[in-house]
Amino acid sequence: MSLFKPRVPLAPLEYTKRLWMRAWVGLVLFFLYAPLITLVAFSFNDSKRNIVWRGFTLDYYKKALDNDSLMIAMGNSLTIAFISTIVSVVIGALAAVMLWRFRFPGKTATEGAMALPIVVPEICMGVAMLVFFAKIGFPTDLPWPFSLGAIIIAHITFCFPFVTMVVRSRLTSFNREEEEAAKDLGATEWQAFRDVLLPHMKPGLVAGALLAFTLSLDDFVITFFTSGPNTITFPVKVYSMVRFSVTPEVNAASALLIALTVILTTIALKVQSRMGGTPQGH
Repeated sequence: MSLFKPRVPLAPLEYTKRLWMRAWVGLVLFFLYAPLITLVAFSFNDSKRNIVWRGFTLDYYKKALDNDSLMIAMGNSLTIAFISTIVSVVIGALAAVMLWRFRFPGKTATEGAMALPIVVPEICMGVAMLVFFAKIGFPTDLPWPFSLGAIIIAHITFCFPFVTMVVRSRLTSFNREEEEAAKDLGATEWQAFRDVLLPHMKPGLVAGALLAFTLSLDDFVITFFTSGPNTITFPVKVYSMVRFSVTPEVNAASALLIALTVILTTIALKVQSRMGGTPQGH
């Protein structure tokens, strides 16, 4: 008896369905990635006009890296994103555990309040932050990195609810009996959280951190309203450059940011895959 079963040919209708599905997926992927591929390709264009291809060059990458104001803006954006991500992960994780574990009066209202930064339009958030910082008299002429304080606070405000949402969805698959068993074996509340609950949360923490970092790095509207006169971030700087014309230098700087995002995403996904999505026993 043969161990291999003969391949049954698909029916014409089933083959047509699969063909249409593949064509649809290909069209969606083309719609999503064609602009990015075009941007990266024209960042190597040896022409000041993006619509005309004159040849291959790396000169505009050199110009972008030699542009001090552009590099300072990118450094500001990375600093803001890094600090905002760390604080958002801590606050978001604690909020997720609170909403998942405890019952208290006003829990529904608290959940709704945490969802507001997600559903409220960014322009409204930006204006609200502008009015708030102006009302409390938040200084804008502080030395770096304190001059980034208003932007960091604003970014934490709209980033940590995303972390809360991701981590809480991860906690729904946790078996509470494991934590109870750890306590029965003599573990304290902190030891049970550190050795049982936290390993289960790690994939959600990595995903939430990646989401918060990306949201903070590319935010424009809220940053535009909360940045001081002497503070500029990469999206705001690119916007000021694009107002005159889209040059290969802008494409080169954007391509560098895309490359950085892809590298960080790859690292985060590898870390998440090594965790295996399951808590580690201790």
